[in-house]
Amino acid sequence: MCTPPNAPAARLPVPDRARSLAPVLAHIAEHLGEPLPLEGLAALTGLSVWRFATVFRERIGMAPHRYVSLQRVRHAQALLRQGATLASAASESGFCDQSHLSRRFKRLCGMTPGQYQSGQAGAPATPSSSSASNP
Repeated sequence: MCTPPNAPAARLPVPDRARSLAPVLAHIAEHLGEPLPLEGLAALTGLSVWRFATVFRERIGMAPHRYVSLQRVRHAQALLRQGATLASAASESGFCDQSHLSRRFKRLCGMTPGQYQSGQAGAPATPSSSSASNP
């Protein structure tokens, strides 16, 4: 589910079991608008790409790509709440274009970014980790 348009942005707490991935999670949060290749994230931990993906999935509960996508949608939500345009929210959140943001946003939140921004949706709209794990 997505957060309502007037709700403050929430930071995800880092679970104890994910402490060793804290530098990776911080890097992702700080660089959402940039490409985040799996190789670069794995290098931050000193693990191979395959081992990193496995450890990340075990400790965070979803694949690295899904986690990044979820964080990008949450960042876009915060920008939309602040009145950003859809195009600028997409660009600043690391999506290649507005349609990419719209597709991912609708899949995770069940509404379009425009509906979210205008506050027309009745249900809260916060992407949850469980919805992020569904392709």
